[in-house]
Amino acid sequence: MQKACRILRVMSDARNARLTDIATASGQDKATTLRLLDVLVREGFVLRDPQTKRYTLGTETFVLGAAAAARFDPRPILRPALIRLASAFLDSTILSIPRGAESVCVDLELGSFPIRANYLEIGSRRPLGAGAGSLALLAWMRDAEIEAAFPAIMQKLERYPGIDRQVLERHIEDSRRRGYALMVDLVVDRMGGIAVPILGSDQRPVAAISIAALTERILSRETELAEALLREAQACSSSAGGMLREARS
Repeated sequence: MQKACRILRVMSDARNARLTDIATASGQDKATTLRLLDVLVREGFVLRDPQTKRYTLGTETFVLGAAAAARFDPRPILRPALIRLASAFLDSTILSIPRGAESVCVDLELGSFPIRANYLEIGSRRPLGAGAGSLALLAWMRDAEIEAAFPAIMQKLERYPGIDRQVLERHIEDSRRRGYALMVDLVVDRMGGIAVPILGSDQRPVAAISIAALTERILSRETELAEALLREAQACSSSAGGMLREARS
């Protein structure tokens, strides 16, 4: 069961569509992965294209996702904010939510600036701290939670050679001091992002909204971008907190 769950989790990232990629991302050998994929295909949780031999999530996962979203889905609250920010600044805006030691992109609005920051797709996962949005989720966690999450986060940071524990700790401190997260040139060269958390009723981060763009476009407008993000976050946090209370009741 645990191994099958790992497969479904990594398949939320559309880049993991081939058997080799799914096996590598889930930390399992190809034979085990293939056997479990066959079971998931039969049960409707995974689809396999017979021509390309690529795998995608099946209709049963959408049924489960819809049921989960009915409990708490931040997208209806935050979607207008993404649109407003992308329209105002012409750069891409991203909505991320925390899942264990990772952040998941659940919505985005592509900006109209010619070089789009579209290296993050809906369903993409990153270790907490790898990118502005996931940094905002990490920085506003409680200290004990951050410390407990660090071992799992560090295991997932192998793909990001510019980020280690010292870098993360410094960025967490800087984010809290500024009131927003800023990360440039660490995940993608000459690109970066600026982000703020959306806090629930218990003041824990339930989501983050970020603006992703070329580094020069972030740094030259840092104050303006931060102020706009903070205004949107303040308006959205109270709504998210109320929805979260209803979902838990």
